[in-house]
Amino acid sequence: MLGVLVNTQTVAAGSILGMLLKKGIPERITNELIKGIGLCTMCIGWLGTLKGENTLIMILSMAIGIVIGELLDLDRHLNQFAGFIEKKWKKGSGQVSIAEGFVTASLLFCVGAMTIVGSLQAGLQGDCQMLYTKSLLDLVSSFVLASTLGIGVLFAGAFVFVFQGAIVLMAGLLAPVLSDAAIVEMTCVGSLLIFALGLNLTGITKLKVMNYLPAIFIPILLVRFM
Repeated sequence: MLGVLVNTQTVAAGSILGMLLKKGIPERITNELIKGIGLCTMCIGWLGTLKGENTLIMILSMAIGIVIGELLDLDRHLNQFAGFIEKKWKKGSGQVSIAEGFVTASLLFCVGAMTIVGSLQAGLQGDCQMLYTKSLLDLVSSFVLASTLGIGVLFAGAFVFVFQGAIVLMAGLLAPVLSDAAIVEMTCVGSLLIFALGLNLTGITKLKVMNYLPAIFIPILLVRFM
């Protein structure tokens, strides 16, 4: 779990530095930075979707995952939690909500091959090198995101700890089903969600991306049959 702890701490450190910097940035600049980050997020997501090898798996994963997410209504639960936090942290006019910052940062930090493969290596072999590399990348990313999206990025560190920690602890069980093909398709679906986040950040859409989150895990099952 050492790699997970380091990754969580780097997200927290980068977020705190970013929020401190944010205080000196005019609101109009912050708003435009959010849109700029949204465009970058869309680009990252689009490039990631191109890595998929089976479009049908992506479509089915999204369809099944959205149904599950809507039935669980993950977005509503997240916003209830964010509402509790926002009572203590007043949100300024024109700023994104804590929930939006949390979801955006969580998916950016936890979707991708480095997260899954790195956590598996840490759990199975005790090798945290990939997670350490990811930690450096997340340090920079959290700094940039928190300077525009605020404290929601800091709370994403908890999601990183739970998500990656769960993979590390269950590595022995997950390794047989997380084939290279499954990881590729999970990354593809996750990248599509990142693209959706970018659309939200630019103000083009208001998708409930958190309700799409279960779609990331559906390829684990579909790859075994397709």
